[in-house]
Amino acid sequence: MAKSSADDLDLRRACDSAIEDPNQNIIISIRVAKTHGIIGKSSKLTRQMAKPRVLALSTKSKGQSTTAFLRVLKYSTGGVLEPAKLYKLKHLSKVEVITNDPSGCTFTLGFDNLRSQSVAPPLWTMRNIDDRNRLLLCILNTCKDVLGRLPKVVGIDVVEMALWAKENRPSVSTQRNVQDGGPVASAVPENELKVNVEKELVSQAEEEDMEALLGTYVMGVGEAEAFSERLKRELQALEAANVHAILESEPLMDEVMQGLESASICVEDMDEWLGIFNVKLRHMREDIESIETRNNKLVMQSVNNKSLIEELDKLLERLRVPSEFAASLTGGSFDEARMLQNVEACEWLTNALHGIEAPNLDPAYANMRAVKEKRAELEKLKSTFVRRASEFLRSYFASLVDFMISDKSYFSQRGQLKRPDHADLRYKCRTYARLLQHLKSLDKNCLGPLRKAYCSSLNLLLRREAREFANELRASTKASRNPTVWLEGSTGSGQNANATDTSTVSDAYAKMLTIFIPLLVDESSFFAHFMCFEVPSLVPPGGIANGNKTGYDDDDNDDDLGIMDIDENDSKSGKTSVELAALNESLQDLLDGIQEDFYAVVDWAYKIDPLRCISMHGITERYLSGQKADAAGFVRRLLGDLEARISRQFSRFVDEACHQIERNERNVRQMGVLSYIPRFATLATRMEQYIQGQSRDLVDQAYTKFVGIMFATLEKIAQTDPKYADMFLLENYAAFQNSLYDLANVVPTLAKFYHQASEAYEQACTRHISMIIYYQFERLFQFARRIEDLMFTVASEEIPFQLGLSKMDLRKMLKSSLSGVDKSIAAMYKKLQKNLTSEELLPSLWDKCKKEFLDKYENFAQLVAKIYPTENIPSVAEMKDLLASM
Repeated sequence: MAKSSADDLDLRRACDSAIEDPNQNIIISIRVAKTHGIIGKSSKLTRQMAKPRVLALSTKSKGQSTTAFLRVLKYSTGGVLEPAKLYKLKHLSKVEVITNDPSGCTFTLGFDNLRSQSVAPPLWTMRNIDDRNRLLLCILNTCKDVLGRLPKVVGIDVVEMALWAKENRPSVSTQRNVQDGGPVASAVPENELKVNVEKELVSQAEEEDMEALLGTYVMGVGEAEAFSERLKRELQALEAANVHAILESEPLMDEVMQGLESASICVEDMDEWLGIFNVKLRHMREDIESIETRNNKLVMQSVNNKSLIEELDKLLERLRVPSEFAASLTGGSFDEARMLQNVEACEWLTNALHGIEAPNLDPAYANMRAVKEKRAELEKLKSTFVRRASEFLRSYFASLVDFMISDKSYFSQRGQLKRPDHADLRYKCRTYARLLQHLKSLDKNCLGPLRKAYCSSLNLLLRREAREFANELRASTKASRNPTVWLEGSTGSGQNANATDTSTVSDAYAKMLTIFIPLLVDESSFFAHFMCFEVPSLVPPGGIANGNKTGYDDDDNDDDLGIMDIDENDSKSGKTSVELAALNESLQDLLDGIQEDFYAVVDWAYKIDPLRCISMHGITERYLSGQKADAAGFVRRLLGDLEARISRQFSRFVDEACHQIERNERNVRQMGVLSYIPRFATLATRMEQYIQGQSRDLVDQAYTKFVGIMFATLEKIAQTDPKYADMFLLENYAAFQNSLYDLANVVPTLAKFYHQASEAYEQACTRHISMIIYYQFERLFQFARRIEDLMFTVASEEIPFQLGLSKMDLRKMLKSSLSGVDKSIAAMYKKLQKNLTSEELLPSLWDKCKKEFLDKYENFAQLVAKIYPTENIPSVAEMKDLLASM
């Protein structure tokens, strides 16, 4: 066994150093563990973290009085002992060994002078039972010797302590007197104890008498032989005395033997009795074991019964229907003041239904009759409440809308446009938002009729608001009607030049969208949240259309209904798509019919100014691009239908204008620039002014159709009189370019048609000029063409010998064609000027004509120099000077 810390001399010296009082004498010092324990109902000792301490029992003598102390020392940061607490042993009232500690090494010391008796005393835990007994025995002995009394001992038998002290005598404290006369208990080793006992057998006086007696006895050790003989005689005498004593003690031995026999008989009897007692004890032990087994079963049964009662109490508590909730669910009012109680009842009912369903309820309870009956009762409560709540909400929605419809101040009136305000309506509906959420959790099927009732009621209100607003909007908008005939050939050319301003028409349409599109989106979003659709938010980030809710700033536009937001990550895509389809179907019921009032505004605007379809198309496209593809489906379809209707109306205008263009080909012979050419430029300028946002494509498609019909009609008209076709074409293509020059620089589509007209103009100019040149100098250039044709098959030096191409034929041709060439050139200029209606084109055409003539004549001169090198003709320079002088 490990050495006890009570025998640790280094520990005792460390304690002496820590006390620093030479008058105090340490009796015992021992290491302990200090804790603060709490004994709970579980009959187990729960401790805090143990702290190492040293308990030192010391005494201090002053005169005839001795004071005993119990010191508590703790270890400092450096591992050095330092005083922590000091107790006077005279105040020790109780020593209690904690029976709840299985080891039995934990005890407490109760002092009657502590200020706060409500604080539990510290627990001292020893390393083993021997250390505990050694310390407690030392404390008790010190109390008895110093105080003359013993403290109250609890949890350990004093007799047991005495037996332990007897068995462990070497380490039991012994009393010895110190110089000051006070009793001191010290633990001494076994060898020291033996020495002390031996010394105490003979007193000092007896020891001195024995030494004097031995001093008077002469041994005679100096005579060895005599001393040896003496010893032999004494030995023989002693042996003879022993034999004689043995012989004399025979009767005594007989008595001893008789005693041993009687003792043997007693032992045998005792052995028989012990055997009997052993059997009885064995039977008693078996009975005790049987009793303990039955007792353990009874204890276990008691514990199980107690647990069963607790579980049944919990189950009964779960199955109990509170009277206040039952009253709310079966017959309570749905007024706003009672909604909190209704919601609490719904929450309780929902939790109760979930609580008796797996896995919340143990499967062992599921088939119990009480559980089945309670489940049927809860289902009946649920159906009753859902039916009552659904009937109330359907009538509530209808009465709420009927009240608003009956009040004319909610709608636009003559001379006053009224912005729809649903803040009060939504506020009243939000009162029942949580109720709808609980109705959904109780019975999903009940939401379908409620949604239809809400949509049916609110649809009447929205259609009435839109109709009154659209009517007053058209009535309050002042705009003169522009003619729809722009390109009619019989209309005066300046009729549309000063068209009136119709911007108020598109502004009215924009106001209609600005007011109602955000309203419809907000109504869709509110409806989705209010009616518990599990879909993402319907309002796109950043607001409506162009980034904000322009013109519709509802102070209470927050659709937070106080219900849980939908987490898109937790909902499966299939479920979301089903919910979204159901939502769009409900939104169709909610908003259906309102599109007719938008169509009426579009048709009204078209009748006033068809070109306003361009700006309305741009406005609609801007709103449409601001809508999410999967949100507010009806609003997106409404905008798409509006855009399609505007496009159809504009296409109708374009088709009518194209028919106006095509009517020109059925008129009498056309001369000069057609009327629709400059009118198209005016129309294009006006259309460009109306372009907004994404309406460029619409306008470009109209340009393509207009110009295609214009050019096709122009070609058909030109074919009716081939003689003047080229002159007619070049004048109209030139007019097209001149009228669209500025627009073509900024509009790519018109620039493409501008270049197409420019190419057609150049081709018409070339054909017309060639015709005029050949008309005046036909023989000259026909002769040159014959030479060019023969050069492919006949050598150049043989051409002058061909029929009609001799030198004589060349001279005749030159004489007839170039004699009076100045008159021929003048005639060519007059012919060019004769049928030209656009005088501003004459200079450029004459320059082209002169250049073309010089190119042809230069080619002719080169052929003559090659084929007829000896013939002289007017040079190209002379001809150029002649043309320059004209």
